[in-house]
Amino acid sequence: MTHMTINATEITGSRPPLPSAMTPLEVEAVDLFVGLAQVVGLPKSIGQIYGLLYISHLPLSLDDIVERLDISKGSASQGLKFLRSTGAVRLCDDHDSRCDRYEAEVGLRALATGFLKEQIEPHLESGEDRLARLRRLASTAPAAGRAHVAQRVKQLENWHRRAAGMLPLLIRFLGK
Repeated sequence: MTHMTINATEITGSRPPLPSAMTPLEVEAVDLFVGLAQVVGLPKSIGQIYGLLYISHLPLSLDDIVERLDISKGSASQGLKFLRSTGAVRLCDDHDSRCDRYEAEVGLRALATGFLKEQIEPHLESGEDRLARLRRLASTAPAAGRAHVAQRVKQLENWHRRAAGMLPLLIRFLGK
């Protein structure tokens, strides 16, 4: 006699409910990505959401994420919005579901490119205005330290120019 397995999706047309508590595997993945998020100055919830989606074999809804991570709906919503804007998370094409489901983008190139465009590029653009203000303010520094301050501002401008020149090269190197 052969044994046949039928899962809940085949019977009901919907997927089985997720366990409300995270598995040890999910906890480890979430902790790993929380650490990475904090290294680059992102909120803990960003790492939690990405880690859970990364390790999940099923796309998850906002409500799934809120329940599994025990975070607020607002935090989960903002986190998903940020992750989608950087290309780290994508909306799944799930015609059977009434709610949006998300999955992690796992391509290193896409992740790095999205992060560079969303996080680094705006800082470089706003840096130009700050450098212009610093340059103006350096001329008002006390005479005894004016040369030192002017040299430091010049060094910052050099760093900024190098970073701004490298960003397009990095993005091109990583590809789309």
